[in-house]
Amino acid sequence: MTLVGLDDTDSRHQGMCTTYAAALVAERLRREATVSRLLLVRLNPAVPYKTRGNAALAVHTDADPDHAFAVAREVVAGEAMAGDDRTNPGLVVASGSPDDVPDGVADWHDRALRELLDPAEARTLAADAGYRIEGWKTGQGIVGALAAVGAWRAWARSDATPTYETISYRVRDRWGTDRDVDRRSVFAAADRWYPVVWDTVDHVERETVCVPHTPGPVLHGIRGDEADATRGCAAAIESETVERRETFVTNQGTDAHLATGTVSGAAEGHGYWLDGVVSTAPETRRGGHVFFELRDEAETLDCAAFAPTGRFRDRVRALRVGDRLTVCGEVSQGTVKLEKFAVRELIRTERVTPTCPDCGRKMESAGRDQGYRCRGDCGTTAPGKVDRDLDRALERGWYEVPPTARRHVAKPLVRGGFDAPTHPER
Repeated sequence: MTLVGLDDTDSRHQGMCTTYAAALVAERLRREATVSRLLLVRLNPAVPYKTRGNAALAVHTDADPDHAFAVAREVVAGEAMAGDDRTNPGLVVASGSPDDVPDGVADWHDRALRELLDPAEARTLAADAGYRIEGWKTGQGIVGALAAVGAWRAWARSDATPTYETISYRVRDRWGTDRDVDRRSVFAAADRWYPVVWDTVDHVERETVCVPHTPGPVLHGIRGDEADATRGCAAAIESETVERRETFVTNQGTDAHLATGTVSGAAEGHGYWLDGVVSTAPETRRGGHVFFELRDEAETLDCAAFAPTGRFRDRVRALRVGDRLTVCGEVSQGTVKLEKFAVRELIRTERVTPTCPDCGRKMESAGRDQGYRCRGDCGTTAPGKVDRDLDRALERGWYEVPPTARRHVAKPLVRGGFDAPTHPER
């Protein structure tokens, strides 16, 4: 077997997509060899220099390694948006079974999901493993290319079950123009294959989430738990001419970027599951972003639902001081960028000034440490504040951002496997 890893050929502004480069590599290799699978590997979403979704790609083939390297090198050199300062492609080609990748390379994949890594270290690790390497400009893409080579083995030793994405590509002459996709057919296909296929649309916002707005080659991308379902859903969408389709095995929708951590130990640029207690009331700040503090026994940490998360902010606004949560997200500039949270325990009562049982008026303080008394002529007193039941808009369980705001690697609640009731967004 030969493993071809590539990364960082696209541009935020000029278009392209590394999945398309991988599809071209696969097409050319199939002329003389067998391609067993393509991997779409999402890496650390906190990387500041990523182009868009921080995806690396791998092609598994029985082609000769030298031939595979030559083909991939030609594709990357010809297709990468080298004019963008942020585009720094990398290519790594390995001989051998994906199941026999060295521990260090599989570990590199895991680190690339949660850390910021140096291409020089990637070069050294790849060279030590005997891999063929090529980097363009800074060679930052070698980091992701090597992670893509190690992905299959890393996935096999984890608890996460890979998912699938079927991507339909546009005819090249159409790149940069408005996409012609029939909205009704997208919603119909999404409903037909849901929940095996997910994040295709957002029913509340009436958005076709699977259709990007970038100038690149992707017409639409259909994600789900089964390859046949993603292919069927993609084929049912009515649209402009599709140049080609590829189905990728991927770690999307798995929460693979999250590690169990603590509020006091959370590090910048890492993604976590964090347990804690709400210690400040949610506050809506300029721009519509909603913040609150989460504390554990030692520290507090800001958590935020940013404006693009839309209606998820209403869930966050419904929190109260004392609620016990598990929050999920990346730590950026000292703040957890919330992707979802679980309500573990809700505050159900609040302490309030008592009401006179005779006249219904709110009592007033009778003096320091002297309780309360009726403001009228009732003569009613009370020793102190009383508990009042709260009408909470939240229930126990998991809440998530809507499909329009979900990160590629974040696990949708509809996929199941969570440790409490779920309240999925559609």
